Amino acid sequence: MTSIDFYFNAEDRLQVACRLAGKAIQQSQRLLIYAPNPETAGRIDKLLWTWPAIGFVPHCAVQASIAADTPVLIASDERTPAQCELLLNLGAECPPHFERFTRLLEVVGEADKEAARGRYRFYRERGYRITNHDMAQTNE
Repeated sequence: MTSIDFYFNAEDRLQVACRLAGKAIQQSQRLLIYAPNPETAGRIDKLLWTWPAIGFVPHCAVQASIAADTPVLIASDERTPAQCELLLNLGAECPPHFERFTRLLEVVGEADKEAARGRYRFYRERGYRITNHDMAQTNE
């Protein structure tokens, strides 16, 4: 069963997403960033090119020809690449394909608290194990 991590009180949701992508690479895990909104997908794509300040997180769109060799992928639909164990949700709704992954990461900022509460309830009511990370208290 998919384990779920909620990173709440994120001052900048996309910045936290970049940090989690970097952490996944350090741990040799492939990450799929689910960004169904084209504007959000474009913003995370641009941010990953400049994060960290002296480097970048290797990434591409899930449909790109180099996707099989890229550790971080961005998708706006239900495409699930092989050997991708982590899913990071940047959508307002529960990703329709989250149960295909070992772990789901949910990043919650001030602006999306209500939608996140709905997702949290959805997962909890279905018996998923949820771990909470307060970004105001930690440096994850």
